[in-house]
Amino acid sequence: MRKWWPLTAICLGAFILLVDVTIVNVALPSMAADLGASFTSLQWVIDGYALALAALLLASGSLADRFGQRRSYVCGLGVFGLASLACGLAPDAEVLIAARVVQGVGGAAMFATAPALLLTSYQGRDRGTAFGVWGAANGAAAAAGPLLGGLLTEHFSWPTIFWVNLPIAAVAITTTLRVVRADRPAYQLVGTSGHGVRLGGTRARVDIPGATAFTIAAATLTCGLIRGGEVGWASVETLTTFAVTASALIAFVVIEHRTARRGGVPMMDLALLRRPSFAALMSGALLLQGGAFGCLVLVSLWLQSMLGLSPVGAGLALTPLAGASFLVAAVAGRHLQRLAPHLPIGVGLLSVAVGMLVLRAGMTADAGQTALMGGLAVTGTGVGLATPVLVSAATSSVPTQQAGMAGGAVNTFRQLGMTLAIAVFGTVFTSRAAAVLAGTGTVRDPQKGASALAAGQARRLVDAAPAADRGAVHQLVHTAFATGLDRVFLTSALAAAIGGLIVLFFVRPSHGTAAGHATAREQGTPKDDAGQSAKDGWQGPDDAEGVETGRRAAAGDGREHGGGPRLEAGTAQQS
Repeated sequence: MRKWWPLTAICLGAFILLVDVTIVNVALPSMAADLGASFTSLQWVIDGYALALAALLLASGSLADRFGQRRSYVCGLGVFGLASLACGLAPDAEVLIAARVVQGVGGAAMFATAPALLLTSYQGRDRGTAFGVWGAANGAAAAAGPLLGGLLTEHFSWPTIFWVNLPIAAVAITTTLRVVRADRPAYQLVGTSGHGVRLGGTRARVDIPGATAFTIAAATLTCGLIRGGEVGWASVETLTTFAVTASALIAFVVIEHRTARRGGVPMMDLALLRRPSFAALMSGALLLQGGAFGCLVLVSLWLQSMLGLSPVGAGLALTPLAGASFLVAAVAGRHLQRLAPHLPIGVGLLSVAVGMLVLRAGMTADAGQTALMGGLAVTGTGVGLATPVLVSAATSSVPTQQAGMAGGAVNTFRQLGMTLAIAVFGTVFTSRAAAVLAGTGTVRDPQKGASALAAGQARRLVDAAPAADRGAVHQLVHTAFATGLDRVFLTSALAAAIGGLIVLFFVRPSHGTAAGHATAREQGTPKDDAGQSAKDGWQGPDDAEGVETGRRAAAGDGREHGGGPRLEAGTAQQS
């Protein structure tokens, strides 16, 4: 059984990395009450983590090349653990947000290196088993997050949702150092022999200017979308923020083109976006994540602040989405690989749209938690259909030597979709809720009232009204929250439907996918249903070159690698 200790260490890291995406949602009302946090602060508690993952995932892989996969993974675990400690000790929302960003930095290093560590630790049939178990651990983390967060928040306190990471990270670090082989830093190849032997090269470089420009662009765009709804879209602050976003995007494009022209390794080869299939898949990845999961922050607040559910009750109410996604992918994941990729991805996105419309149909002022079950289950079914083939479709839509970059880009666009959706939906919700609150004239400041609703402070809003008006304000608050969610669900449905149509119309079957599967069968590389389901299926060659290809598929490094067969990269299923 000793041979499975490396898998245990890597699965422990994957579990805390992904459970922290979903575990926070049900604790948001408690955080808001204890820290006096506004809705904007709650948005950044989620977005800070996702934004750091999105912005740094591509660069983290290059850093791992330079300093070694095991060292980068252990450092990522250490940073993640220390940041978790800081999250739980945060005295105010600002410190909590900063600690969440640092958590995302550590998470990016863990996410970028885990696949390569599995590839170096296992061969043949054991490799297929390892990736299957790893995929199942990822899916279980996503599904367990809301319930685990509810249990810890209700029976202990919200800081424990972060402190639970500490012993797990400590065990993972100790186990990794003892049982995972140390690796040597990779090199940027100048040439290879027919068997992939290095003929010469320099130590791998990190595209720091590109990563910096991308991070600034993503952060300022998110900030502009959040602040625009509060201070006005035509305000100097909003316009200045968007101007910085545009400047950073232009700088990113110039830097990446210049790096590629000089023979360097850009963070992302922008020429890939000129391929219709690849561009459509990136749109699908962004809209899938945003359309399916961006609304859950507000839904969790509604369950606890409006319906009075406990954190555990709220976690259970959100379970149908992650549960349906995991089950559908587990049952159908392997079979979906046999279809043209645009079908499961496109149909999955359209299913998400249908699920959101079902949620919208049931959202009324007097709705209960049962109104969520059907819509969340349909949405989870769509996620389960689309996720298992998303990365393999992207890697098959580009030249083989750029498959790793394509896989990493999918992960980045998914995290970016989550980040932007939370910002957009917050603005949509407060705008619509404020319009309802303003209709009767009983709420003095409708905009502040809508922000208070979004921060889980409905009771405070009712208590602030004159005693004679509290009954009417109570009903008005329920109507405003339901109306705001109604508009959010509609926006989610439109986003997912647009993504589904883009994928169905612009993604075309690639001969690379079929060829890749044929190669896998010829080599006897096993595929595990659990791994193909809960995560995008990983297939790795047994030769040493697959190690580097696998890392790039997760982190997005597109260096050419001589002779190695393509790897179908995995990406975390997130809630």
